[in-house]
Parts: sequence; C-alpha cells; structure tokens
Amino acid sequence: MYSKERQELNERFKKVFEILKKRNAVILHDRKGRGMGDFAKRVLGNRTYGHIIKAFLNDHDNRLINYEQARKVCEEFGVNLSYLMEGKGAPFGTDIPPAPSALDSGDAPNILYTTELAFAGASIGNEGFEDQRYISLPGIKGEGHVAFDVSGNSMEPVISSGELVVCRKLEDILELKHNEIYVITTNGKIWIKYVQLITDKDQRITHLRLISENKLEHQPWEEEVDPAMKLFKVIRKVVKF
Repeated sequence: MYSKERQELNERFKKVFEILKKRNAVILHDRKGRGMGDFAKRVLGNRTYGHIIKAFLNDHDNRLINYEQARKVCEEFGVNLSYLMEGKGAPFGTDIPPAPSALDSGDAPNILYTTELAFAGASIGNEGFEDQRYISLPGIKGEGHVAFDVSGNSMEPVISSGELVVCRKLEDILELKHNEIYVITTNGKIWIKYVQLITDKDQRITHLRLISENKLEHQPWEEEVDPAMKLFKVIRKVVKF
C-alpha cells in the first residue's frame, strides 16, 4: 500500500502530464520526438516503457510514479520541482515570490518589480526574478503581479522604451487571447508583443506569433511553445518621469 504522500505525488504528475499535452510537449501518437515512447525514454530511460507511464496515469492501476522518476520529469520538461515533489507553487515556471506583507492590508506592496527588461525588440536578457522589491499601484490588488521595464521601440507608440508595464501571470496558455499584449519569457529571453495562437490540424497550440506595433521596423515571427515558457498579460503601463 502506497503512502498518502506518494499518492498525492502521482496525482500531481497526472496534472503536469495533462498540461504537457496541452502545450504539445507530449503528443501521444507522435513519431517525431514527442510521443509516449519518447517521454518514457526521457523519464524512465527506455522507449518501450510507455505502458508504465500510462499505468501512472490510469486511475484504476495501482502503479505510481516514484520520487526519482518525478525529479526526472522536472529536469526534462521544466516542471517546478517544489510543485511536483511537495505541492508548493505552480506546476511550471518561476513562481512569483509572495509579498512580504499581507495583501489585504490596504496599500501593502503586491507587485513584484523585477530588474529584468521586457524587450520591445530583439531580446538578449536572461529570465528570472532576482530583484524581489515590491511596489503598489492604485487599483491593482491581489497576488500574481509582476512589473517589467521596457526597452526598445518595437511597441511604439503604444508602449515606449523606458516605460513600466504591470502584468498578471497566466497559469495556462489557454488563458491567452488573440491580439492582446503579453510579456513572454522563453529560452532566456523576454519579449513584449501582441500574441496570436497558432494551432495544428488537431487544434493543438504549437507556436505563438509575436507581433510588434512598429511593423515597419520589426517583422512578426513565430516562437515554438515550450514547457518552460511563461506568459504575463499586460494590464497597465506606467510612464516613468
């Protein structure tokens, strides 16, 4: 009989696997590197062990993923280790650290201000939340907000270089809406762009089309959806004086 903790670990693995499917990191019958056999190879070390992964996902099978295998899932697919192992935080990406004071206490700072730049142009930065200074703005309450400085002219005149954007972190790519402005972090780069979803013949989201406001100088391009990709909906801009 497995412990309660191990059962909970397996339940979290099921949720992670479903998200990976939505993000096309796993395509069940794919033969180009993303199928169940490929997943089994990366996690269990053997392509023929796809049936074991299916057992972990089957509510009526008594086999459960173990901690070593779960750690491998995190390493291979960018899953938040704290979430899968302990149920802390969100399944993917860097969690926004909690504000140091209660968020319901009036004007308590609740927006994480990061030193990372959201590039309105070609990105050369590394993603992360190293600066954990918090700010507050009227009308923005609750958790999950982060602020980025903007660099570059590709979103002008809607958003200009040197302005600050306040964003809300999305938990799932399915929350994304066509032709709205988002900050996207992936592969060590951060962009601020209009975003369109691109799907395959089975309506799976495979790429994001990133579009600038300043189309004369900056052409749109497509970015492949990656399990480690993080999305932030721009909800306000602030002109800095």
